[in-house]
Amino acid sequence: MKPLFAHNPSLNTRLLLALIASIVLFFIDTRMNYFVPIRSVLSTVVYPIQTMAALPKDISDWVANYFQSQRQLKEKNTELEATNLLNSVRLQRLKALERENIRLRKLLGSSFRLRERVLVAELLTIDLDPSYQQVVIDKGQRYDVFVGQPVLDATGVMGQVTEVNPFSSRVVLLTDPSHAIPVQVNRNGLRSIATGWGLGESLQLENLPHNADVRIGDSLVTSGLGGRFPVGYPVGTVVSVNFPQGKAFAEIGVKPAAQLSTSREVLLVLPAKMVEISKKSPDTDTETETETETETETETETEAEAEAEAEAER
Repeated sequence: MKPLFAHNPSLNTRLLLALIASIVLFFIDTRMNYFVPIRSVLSTVVYPIQTMAALPKDISDWVANYFQSQRQLKEKNTELEATNLLNSVRLQRLKALERENIRLRKLLGSSFRLRERVLVAELLTIDLDPSYQQVVIDKGQRYDVFVGQPVLDATGVMGQVTEVNPFSSRVVLLTDPSHAIPVQVNRNGLRSIATGWGLGESLQLENLPHNADVRIGDSLVTSGLGGRFPVGYPVGTVVSVNFPQGKAFAEIGVKPAAQLSTSREVLLVLPAKMVEISKKSPDTDTETETETETETETETETEAEAEAEAEAER
């Protein structure tokens, strides 16, 4: 028996038949939804295979994202650490500026209380050798600084100028053994001479007998004798009173009112005749002359009068 067809259908014929069948099936599925259950079953069967096929790519993406996230976290952490360090430095700088601002306010407030014309200077170097306690400030002949000029900080007398150069000056501190300043006890007006010991921040009162009316806690101010230091500037506080046997004079220790080891800015007291000259100084940014305005002077005088009346009532 001979076969119906001598040869199998050609490739083109097969392709044409497959295309026609696909179109017919697509039309039937679109219009009549006959193949929805079959497609659902096939999707369920094929899903694990699709998942397994996509697993390598998912793992690869996860690993890449993990390492990328770690790298980004490290970069972000490094950036945050640098920012934190920078902010810490800025914060410390702001704190330093805040402390400097407080010191300057106290310094200028002190000049208003003293009602003197002053020039603000800054310490350049410090020499606190026990036998040679002096400092160097950044004001000199250009600002009409002169030998013997009183030097104060925000809390009291620091010393006086001993050497003047064009751009700097040397100041001997109260605690220098060679320095002596006329003082008086603020409580009773008892006068004496305070000299430096050269041992830390300490002074001693000279030539006071055993019966001198001096007590621990007494405040000492400049007496104005000698014409160098105006009267009433704070000098120190009595911290010890001893009456050694066999000695004619008492041993009285005084703690300076000025912050000799911590002050960075100081006041140079200007005599009245120097005020007009100092106004013509070439550097107006670094020189500060504390001139009280009329309103401020009136308020200060009113406060002073009120305090005087209160003292009188007491």
